[in-house]
Amino acid sequence: MLRFIIGLFVSLHGLVHLLYFAQSQRYFELQPGMTWPDGSWTFSRLLGDGATRSLASVALILAALIFLAGGAGILARQAWWRPVVLAAAIFSGVFYLLLWNGKLQRLDNQGGIGLLINLAILVVVLVLRWPKMEF
Repeated sequence: MLRFIIGLFVSLHGLVHLLYFAQSQRYFELQPGMTWPDGSWTFSRLLGDGATRSLASVALILAALIFLAGGAGILARQAWWRPVVLAAAIFSGVFYLLLWNGKLQRLDNQGGIGLLINLAILVVVLVLRWPKMEF
């Protein structure tokens, strides 16, 4: 049962990245007036907001796919799930930091909650070596 819950959680966390993908492509707004990832402290000044949105879209789809693969690995009882989930959490976390606008306001609109989830995944899986799922 624990394997199912963890696999589902990792997969759902990956799917949330697709919501941010849709936000970055302006298919819809997650919240009224939300302009993320415009104003990214690293990419917007260098590439402009349009290219930053495109880069964010590619990164978010990739992060979602890696998380989904890790979740599938857990559900399918594959031993390779751990490095895949760690790679997804690191990749996603780094990209959300790079796409941040550099301000401490409205962090939840910029992936702040996802960043905390990624950090929790890293601590739980890498540091605590939990869960110990023997396949």
